[in-house]
Amino acid sequence: MNDLDLFSDPYGDPYGDGRPAPEGRPSRKDQRRTRKVQKRRRRNGRAAALFAMAFLVAVFGTGGVLGYAWLDDKWNPPDYAGQGTGSVTVQIKDGASGAVIGKALEEHEVVKSSRAFVKVFQTETRASSIQPGFYQMRQKMSSAAAMALLLDPKSRADTQITIPEGRRAVEVFELLAKKTGIPVKEFQAAAKKPEGLGLPPYASNRVEGYLFPGRYDLDPNGSAGQILKQMVDRFNKEATSDDLVGKARDAGMKPGTVITLASLIQAEGARPSDLPKVSRVIYNRVEKDMPLQFDSTVVYALGKRTLTVTNEDLKYDSPYNTYKYKGLPPGPIGNPGSAAIEAALKPKDGTWLFFVTTDPDRGITKFASTYEQQLELEKEFRAWQRANPGN
Repeated sequence: MNDLDLFSDPYGDPYGDGRPAPEGRPSRKDQRRTRKVQKRRRRNGRAAALFAMAFLVAVFGTGGVLGYAWLDDKWNPPDYAGQGTGSVTVQIKDGASGAVIGKALEEHEVVKSSRAFVKVFQTETRASSIQPGFYQMRQKMSSAAAMALLLDPKSRADTQITIPEGRRAVEVFELLAKKTGIPVKEFQAAAKKPEGLGLPPYASNRVEGYLFPGRYDLDPNGSAGQILKQMVDRFNKEATSDDLVGKARDAGMKPGTVITLASLIQAEGARPSDLPKVSRVIYNRVEKDMPLQFDSTVVYALGKRTLTVTNEDLKYDSPYNTYKYKGLPPGPIGNPGSAAIEAALKPKDGTWLFFVTTDPDRGITKFASTYEQQLELEKEFRAWQRANPGN
């Protein structure tokens, strides 16, 4: 071998005598290169496999932890322990489900999670007996302790009140004051600030007619203004639900006129079945350009309640005196309910022009189409008055 052989490529001479490699057979150089590439690929493959295994362990390991945590939270939702501390008022609305009650309790920090309360609610056989109203609860209570308080009548504030149909605003104030202990003058003052009560535009900034009658759960911490707003909100809800504006437009009236008419119907109608007939009397008298001549409007103007109206009373000069002024009074004379509002929009067919409540004790009202019939009905009422002095 000469010196040049030291620098020659032995893999380039497979036979050692300078003959080229047979066609299709790799040279030693190519074989070496191939082995290096294969070794590198094996190393990279092992590394990739190890990385993939580590990744899968991480993913499934974390997923397992998260999955376990999720299931644990579902089966054992976070909950406080003990009876709680402090005091907070929570309202439970009529028809509220366990989930809705739980959400209200969670928002007031009574329970730690609504899910924990729902879990208790679903296993408590008396849960459906929870009454709507305001409850004095404690904060950070266990869900079981919260349920026990909701089932305890003593924890429910005695602030439920029913406002009858047809009561005047001042009479509503008196009922609310008696129930809440808030002075009547505070309700009167709140009524003089209509901008905060949410009155509809057709109310002309007056609460009369728009304190919707019905049952209310009053917030024991609520102000006079908040309570009146609660009643106005109920009116707005009912008016929207019944499409008062649209129905008034179809009847050719303004919504405020409908409420004024309904207040007269409510004041004069003794029984629900009488309301559409009273409405027809009003329609008929207005169409004939006859004064309504309702005693209820006169005593409203005088600010008193009586079934006996004197000739002197009938002379009282007020736009509410329907003996002196034709048509409807300038505004409602009380707060009508849904039936009276419906009657104002849908009077019963008939030719009646008169009616008399001949027996107020039993709520008997009779209707007449002629003045002669009316006089006979008035005789019946006078007889009732003689038998019931002081009315």
